[in-house]
Amino acid sequence: MQGKGICQLVEIFKTQQGAVHQCNLKNVFRLEFGGNHSYFKISDFLDFIKQVNNIDIDEMAKNTSRTADVAILMPHYTERCFVLTITDIVNLREILNGAKFMLQLNSMIRECLYSLV
Repeated sequence: MQGKGICQLVEIFKTQQGAVHQCNLKNVFRLEFGGNHSYFKISDFLDFIKQVNNIDIDEMAKNTSRTADVAILMPHYTERCFVLTITDIVNLREILNGAKFMLQLNSMIRECLYSLV
């Protein structure tokens, strides 16, 4: 991401297939997956997680048509198009849902700490 200031990335969640980092300076998340990276604002990131989780991989596996084994996603406000196989979807879900869990956990911890003060 180009522009003023250096984006200082904080790792949110990582697997062997990719990672999600947060940049507080620019208020974005960076998804590393498939050898590329994409930047998301928080609302777009959460929307992308929903899109990935809504893909019916059971139907993809059962369907014998030539186009059924690939899902194509074009997230809002990104320059990237995701062409995903069933394996890619499973791996991407692990990354995205792990990152979402870590964000929710961090929020819960903050709430508990502030209620003690």
